[in-house]
Amino acid sequence: MEKHKKNVRQINIQLDEKVSSGEYANFVVVTHSPAEFVLDFTRILPGVPKAKVHSRIIMAPQHAKAFVGAINENIKKFEDKHGEIKMPNKGEGFSPFGVKPSKDVLPN
Repeated sequence: MEKHKKNVRQINIQLDEKVSSGEYANFVVVTHSPAEFVLDFTRILPGVPKAKVHSRIIMAPQHAKAFVGAINENIKKFEDKHGEIKMPNKGEGFSPFGVKPSKDVLPN
């Protein structure tokens, strides 16, 4: 166990003031190529027919898979503490946000 601790690297992550306030998103479009995953985060607002991409994150496939694992782990911790996150009923044309991106144009 002591040997394992010696091999663990620490990374100093800095968060500047502008980024620390965060960017709200309630919709994400995920696309991929053989080399990368692209996540375009946006906000869908009532009565607004267009949504602007506010943040685009590009990841290698391995990092995308690690990201999904981290999200799943944190969802489990959240639900253990606060209860199950309820999702809308699945059915024909199901979209968890009640909105689907256009099939004609994807933002990449």
